[in-house]
Amino acid sequence: MTTLTDRPVLGTDHPDSGPRAPRGRRFLSAVDRPGDAFAHIGPNWFAAVMGTGIVANAAVTLPLQLPGQRAFATVVWLLAAALLAVVTAAWAVHWRRFPAAARAHGAHPVMSQFYGAPPMALLTVGLGALLVGRDVIGLTAAVTVDWVLWSAGSALGLLSAFAIPYRMITRHRYEADAAFGGWLMPVVPPMVSAATGAMLVRHIPAGQPRLTLILACFAMFGLSLIAALITLALIWSRLLHHGPPAAGAVATVWLVLGPLGQSVTAAGLLANTAPLALPPLYASGLDVFAVVYGVATWGFAMLWLALALAVTLRERNTMPFNLTWWGFTFPLGTCVTASTLLYTRTGATLFALTATALYALLLAAWVLVTARTTKGVYTGSLLRPPAR
Repeated sequence: MTTLTDRPVLGTDHPDSGPRAPRGRRFLSAVDRPGDAFAHIGPNWFAAVMGTGIVANAAVTLPLQLPGQRAFATVVWLLAAALLAVVTAAWAVHWRRFPAAARAHGAHPVMSQFYGAPPMALLTVGLGALLVGRDVIGLTAAVTVDWVLWSAGSALGLLSAFAIPYRMITRHRYEADAAFGGWLMPVVPPMVSAATGAMLVRHIPAGQPRLTLILACFAMFGLSLIAALITLALIWSRLLHHGPPAAGAVATVWLVLGPLGQSVTAAGLLANTAPLALPPLYASGLDVFAVVYGVATWGFAMLWLALALAVTLRERNTMPFNLTWWGFTFPLGTCVTASTLLYTRTGATLFALTATALYALLLAAWVLVTARTTKGVYTGSLLRPPAR
């Protein structure tokens, strides 16, 4: 049986939860041997790529644009792209040198949930190439990069949306309080594919290719939305019946914002591109759907944001730093993009102000988590085995 009340989140429990090491530690001083730095690199590390990429993507689409904002977004996208390369290489080394540990991650009832992070990292960086990367590499190269990353991310995302729930059904048995925000990670990637795929519709030949792409995006939208809503009900029930998750997993409460904000973003982007591929009747219907569905879902997202913030503030003194803190970034970023799209469709100042305020919160969270992660990697404290 699996429960979050007595089981650590494998690979995400930071050693700060135990005795503190002395100050002034040198590079990788917390790791016994330099080669062991790759021993515990799991798929959850790709959350850093997601969280960094969404900072760039949200910045370039904000209603409020300040001087230098696009340049800032470009620099952050380059950082996200570099992180993607570094984390992918580190994960490859991990699989090469520690295959038993890598396979154990896939079999673990908690860590396996984070197999949704690699595809979302690919999709986020791919979209950034199209939004801001074209300023650096040119539009043609940016479209090519986005196509490659979108194709790989969508394939891996569909695989995670099937394989992880299948393993949960056939391999594991869960206690009543086992549900947590991480259960959403495997099923959200198709929603990210739907949103980012909408941006590629205009870059594919008209006719059947465009029609196929936009219908595939809608299918992934529905696949992810329904699975996420079912999972969200389980998480809500778990919180009501058993209270907040363990201290090391409090940040996962924020993950619920991901499918909510991303679905509003996807609905808006698909409605924007629908006239390029669908008959006018369906395109106009999607215009209505993007606003009606978007505003209703946005309202619930704001409720969940308030709950997540309240729970986090309540538990802040007991929360050890770990990689789940990246859950403060990407999900919040999807609420920024959702608010921005609702503003462009309705013209309501409410959404513009909300997008700006949430982006300020996102930026603060990203700076904090990036600094803590950098320190943890430098000293090696984040590269040690999880606390038991």
